[in-house]
Amino acid sequence: MKFRPFSLNIRGRLVEYGKPVVMGIINYTEDSFFAGSRAGLADIGARAAAMVEQGADMLDLGACSTRPGAAQVDEKTETERLVSGVRAIRGAVGDMIPVSVDTYRSGAARAAIEAGADIVNDISGGDLDPEMFATVASLRVPYIIMHTRGTPETMQTMTDYADVTTEVVADLSRKLGRLEEAGVADVIVDPGFGFAKTLEQNYRMLAELEHFAILDRPVLVGLSRKSMLTRLLGIRTEDALTATAIAGALALERGASVLRVHDPREAAQSIAIINALNA
Repeated sequence: MKFRPFSLNIRGRLVEYGKPVVMGIINYTEDSFFAGSRAGLADIGARAAAMVEQGADMLDLGACSTRPGAAQVDEKTETERLVSGVRAIRGAVGDMIPVSVDTYRSGAARAAIEAGADIVNDISGGDLDPEMFATVASLRVPYIIMHTRGTPETMQTMTDYADVTTEVVADLSRKLGRLEEAGVADVIVDPGFGFAKTLEQNYRMLAELEHFAILDRPVLVGLSRKSMLTRLLGIRTEDALTATAIAGALALERGASVLRVHDPREAAQSIAIINALNA
């Protein structure tokens, strides 16, 4: 399946994407599942600049780990981290690289956007904060809606699907209707690999990723160094770069629009190869 071009309204500037996008992950936390993605405030600017140099088209800043089983930081701490982290990124890479903030809290999202972020990336798809959809609509920013169930503490006990792909597509479709009613114009969908999904369900969704095209939205795929790779192969997170690149290429072949990754260079190389094959 060939990539379908898309555009986003970034602070009144129409940004057009004629090829798949690399989104680089920066985590201003001490407990994200991949230690290599963690950064303190003193490191964030340099990390952001390096990712852009390596091929990142966007940057995604998180300040509260949402890995399965993770304990949650309080909203004040998350907000302070996001605001200071966004400012550090802007100081390092300027205003032309879109920055998303990975948060399910509407208050933290608003503060980060006001500090200079461009996109809200909500792993809960609006389920953990009933004010999120209205907040994103009022901010007039693009929104990444991910599928999950429950909370990071409970999600892996909520994997009872009759047909995982069909049910995830249906859930996202219902929420897209709500977002449209709220006035949110630009939405990216994320199937939520690793979130309330078993190993087998993750691979079923990847095999059937083309089904998400029915939603008529760009599809973000986050597979980078996740347990669906490490558990299958019996390897450490630190050793999962090759597996991540392969899985990303398979996602691109099935219509992924955005690869959210810890390693932008390898993702950009995968995109270049897929583009050459589909030229």
